Formats: sequence, C-alpha cells, structure tokens
Amino acid sequence: MSKLDGNERWKGKMLLTEHQEQYDKRDDKPTGRATMEEMKLIRDSVLYPHMMTMVQRSIEQVGASRITLHELMTKFMQLILDHLRNEQHRNRKELVKRNIRIISEEMYDAIHYYQYKCRGYEDRLGLTREILKTTIADHLTKTAHEIVLQAKER
Repeated sequence: MSKLDGNERWKGKMLLTEHQEQYDKRDDKPTGRATMEEMKLIRDSVLYPHMMTMVQRSIEQVGASRITLHELMTKFMQLILDHLRNEQHRNRKELVKRNIRIISEEMYDAIHYYQYKCRGYEDRLGLTREILKTTIADHLTKTAHEIVLQAKER
C-alpha cells in the first residue's frame, strides 16, 4: 500500500491537449487497404514495363528504317526510355516504402488482374486493355512534353 492509495486526486491523468492528441494518434497506422494514391502507384508499376517495351520496340524499328531523321528520333526515344526507367525506379522505392507488393498477374475475360499485397491486406486490381492503352498513351505524351520542356529550359 502506497501513500497515494487513499488520495482521490491522483486517480485522474493530467495531460496537456497536445500530449493527449499525440497519445491518441500513436496507434493511427495506415490500414491495409490501399489509398487512391497507392492504387495509382500500383497501376503505374504495372504499366512501366509495357511502356518501356513499346518504346524499345519503336527504337529498334526506327533505327532499322531509312527515315531521314531516324538518328534524332532514336535519341529522343532513348531519352523517353531513360525517363521511364527513372520513374519506375522511384515508383518501386515508394512501393517498398509503403510495404506494397505486386504478387501475380492473370488475364480473365480480356481483363488483366494484378494481385497485390498492401500492408498485409490482399486485393487485386483489374484493368481492361482499353484502359491500359489510353493510360499508356497519356503517360508517354506527358513524358515527351516534360522532356521537351526540359530541353527548352536549357
């Protein structure tokens, strides 16, 4: 038995409001479900290999052709490919940081399903061929514009 057992003043805890907020938030860890931002990261990580393959094939086709400016076009596409590799690297680092892994890929009824694990929660992302095409086209267009803007700034 301690000296404070009978004293009622010591039953309640005295905390400042900011300490109470910190105490309440200590268990607020992200849940297993992926947020919209994380879903975009997962989608992009699936798209990068497809985009890089497309650009690599285009480089080979243009390099083998007898187009007048084939060297210039090849160099520009190589810049796009390098930019995509850098983006893919950043994307992978972010996925690892957020504890997200893409486990498998399967195709069913013309829909590509990608199973992923996000902080212990398993789910899958389904993408149709049309969505893949338009997203890849938009992303490649955006990447090309970024490279042109960087070249203009120099």
